[in-house]
Amino acid sequence: MPLKLKPFKAKNPRKPRIDREGLEQAALIMVLKLRHPEAAKLIYHVPNGGHRHVKVAMDLKKQGVRAGVPDLVLPMARGGYFGLYIEFKAEPPYDADVSPEQDAYLHLLIEQGYLAIVCRGQVDALEAIRSYLLQPPTRAAA
Repeated sequence: MPLKLKPFKAKNPRKPRIDREGLEQAALIMVLKLRHPEAAKLIYHVPNGGHRHVKVAMDLKKQGVRAGVPDLVLPMARGGYFGLYIEFKAEPPYDADVSPEQDAYLHLLIEQGYLAIVCRGQVDALEAIRSYLLQPPTRAAA
């Protein structure tokens, strides 16, 4: 009896997910290094998001990771503010909505004297940082 083989049917591979937000944010940091090196030395990313193993996520939560913390922090006091926080979103149409946790955290930061904003894309963020840096330094009362 001859062996009957089923025809091979290839699965449709999923397209790899493109982290547009991450790519745009990395491009922003590269431009900052060229145009605003003083800010580039201090700005940092808070890696709160992303997919992690459940145990790692639980450990990070115990260590103080908080939902809603903005993506970028610039600890330079300007214009009466203590620093700048940016919730970075990809440029439309690839941008995501601001989550309720992100919105609430931005408001808490504003109440504490920080400028806390949402930027959509590297051009928007670069302009926000440039405008922020043009403000006079905030001086602490002695």
